[in-house]
Amino acid sequence: MEQQRVVLLRRSFLAGLGLAAGGLALGLAEGDAEAAPPPAAPPPPGSAALPSQPGLRTGVFLHVATDGTVSIVCHRSEMGQGIRSSLPVLVADELGADMARVKIVQGDGDKAYGDQNTDGSRSVRDGYEPMRRVGATARAMLVAVAAKKWRVPAAECVAEQHAVHHAKSKRSLDFRELVADAAKLPVPDAKTVALRPVSELKRVGGPLPLLDAPAIVTGTAQFGADVRLPGMLTAVIARPPVVGGKVVRYDGARALAVAGVKKLVELPGPQGGAVGFQPLGGVAVVADTTWAAMRGRAALQIEWDHGANAAYDSASYREALSGAARAPGKVVRKVGDVDGALAKAARTLEAEYYVPHLAHAAMEPPSAVARVDANGCEVWAPTQNPQSARTEVARALGVDEGKVTVHVTFLGGGFGRKSKPDYVAEAALLARAMGTPVRVQWTREDDVQSGYFHSVSAQYLKAGLDADGKVSAWLHRTAFPPIPSTFDGRVKTPSDNELGLGVLDLALAAPNVRAEACDAPAHVRIGWLRSVCNIFHAFAVQSFIDEIAHARQADPREVLLEVLGPARQATPAELGVQKVPNYGAPIEKHPVDVGRLRHVIERVTEISGWSAARKAGRAVGLAAHRSFLTYVAVVAAVSKDALGKVQVDEVWLVADAGTVINLDRVRSQMEGAVVFGMSIALHGAITVKGGAVEQTNFRDYPVVRTTEVPQRIHVEIVKSDAPPGGVGEPGVPPVAPAIANAVFALTKTRARELPLRRLGL
Repeated sequence: MEQQRVVLLRRSFLAGLGLAAGGLALGLAEGDAEAAPPPAAPPPPGSAALPSQPGLRTGVFLHVATDGTVSIVCHRSEMGQGIRSSLPVLVADELGADMARVKIVQGDGDKAYGDQNTDGSRSVRDGYEPMRRVGATARAMLVAVAAKKWRVPAAECVAEQHAVHHAKSKRSLDFRELVADAAKLPVPDAKTVALRPVSELKRVGGPLPLLDAPAIVTGTAQFGADVRLPGMLTAVIARPPVVGGKVVRYDGARALAVAGVKKLVELPGPQGGAVGFQPLGGVAVVADTTWAAMRGRAALQIEWDHGANAAYDSASYREALSGAARAPGKVVRKVGDVDGALAKAARTLEAEYYVPHLAHAAMEPPSAVARVDANGCEVWAPTQNPQSARTEVARALGVDEGKVTVHVTFLGGGFGRKSKPDYVAEAALLARAMGTPVRVQWTREDDVQSGYFHSVSAQYLKAGLDADGKVSAWLHRTAFPPIPSTFDGRVKTPSDNELGLGVLDLALAAPNVRAEACDAPAHVRIGWLRSVCNIFHAFAVQSFIDEIAHARQADPREVLLEVLGPARQATPAELGVQKVPNYGAPIEKHPVDVGRLRHVIERVTEISGWSAARKAGRAVGLAAHRSFLTYVAVVAAVSKDALGKVQVDEVWLVADAGTVINLDRVRSQMEGAVVFGMSIALHGAITVKGGAVEQTNFRDYPVVRTTEVPQRIHVEIVKSDAPPGGVGEPGVPPVAPAIANAVFALTKTRARELPLRRLGL
């Protein structure tokens, strides 16, 4: 019987379900269906920029065409957080545009847009005022034209629903009737234009529709692996299993014998002594299809010279790391006399905590498509940082950045991995070698074994308690291979920015505080992962405070509030530091506000029924943390399932992120943070033996599955007029310690390391 080969693409599968006809729409708020734009078609090859036709252009972000169509550039990457539904709406609200007549343009990598790195939970907090000023500038010009036509003061005119209105004379002019004249006016300085009162931003702060939902549901949204170019080939790469390793020999004949394999290309490893964003090197198998390339790679039988990092072993390194945390380190924070206070303490407590390496494990593994010709290089990639990708491609090819164009596709998750463009440079190098477009596709195994890993950490904490049980002395030592080691292998000491993620900015009421940073060398590529060092710092600090509470036989909620102290803005002097890194934000605008942290703790324990639950014998745990200028508190309730394993039954989260643009997306980010944090708490562990990562796929690096997700996740977002804080990352840090503290309440077993499943819990 003749077999037929069927190729089922994602789009055709969705269309077969009837979704392409619009049978299902997700993320549209009630009443907004007509205002939502149609599904986005795949962007054609070429530059993604504002329209070139005549119209009002106030810079690189906004264009109003003569037919009234408003085009707004989203210069940040869309990876599920809804930024394309937030920043452009902020511009449109300030302009007074009708969203049904707005077109969202995804910005290419270009320094003209300023910072494009969709990382660090900064898109809204950095873009809130600048994007408003983009809209306000165009509005001022349109209003000026209308006022002149009517011979009325501009202050009497209002721009809304895509028109300028004069209430006294009941006259209106559509934007399209004003554009030609407005385009002739000098563009005012954006810093001088008046912004609307926040109360007039009619869409901002509510549950905005997810503008890309129709395209995602119908399969027309274009992710990295969806890009197809004429003559395109696909490559998978056999990379060194140990960082710094090199190819000794391989069986090229066997690989080339695989049907569909076109060529084998050896890629150079990192040059200049620093790994940075350079490709790891290895042997690329270029073929007609992904499957042929994978089969060809399997046939290579490569022999490797693993190099200096071959001795790296997780078990022995853990002992060394713990030893470093037990010994005195570099003092990075100091208030009072900790040693003297510990000597006089009525009681002392100490504990060590350990968190292993973690992988990003985004739903979409890295991929990129590149085309290289005499004019330069053009790239399509799911990248969080297109400017960095542009720089790395130019470096790899030895060309000027002006000859490199990077188009940003949708991202199937990023979590920090896709801001590191090694995979983009791989595609460019192979496209040049092949003389035809090439798509580099990472497999899940590649992603787990050859990525950039969240740093392993060991921490030592010691507290002195006075006669009343209050903390009189606090000592915190933290040891972890720092991220800067990826860019300079000589670096072993954590940077101030890393210590600013939960150590230097931790407000404490204790009169004597000292924090120390301990050296730790890196043997894998260390990179940032969602919430970065806050993960292990929050786990240690919030677990230790819970230990203090139970040692005192006191309510953990009351002890946590006591350790934080009264509502206040903690100054650098109080914290015992010269400067708080503060996520790059001025401390005057975003102070360390203990009152806001106390409020989310008080609120989350209120809505969870904390006191009643504890009295009823329910196992609940509490944790809270300030990160990315946002304050989050979590209560987790746990029990044991039929097999005796810990299960998370219910989670409550309260977040104060300051001013919120897109309430629904913020809530979604916090819900996702709970699941992400649960994966870290229950499962996350990358281990290394002989310098190589032992895990391969979700079978041995699991993430939380549907059956493990709590039946109820309650999220409350505090209404605030404070400047916007971060959203994508701050929900993660308190989750693991809240679960671990709940596990202690349930089992009386103190989990001082993660993940819990490896402890048999």
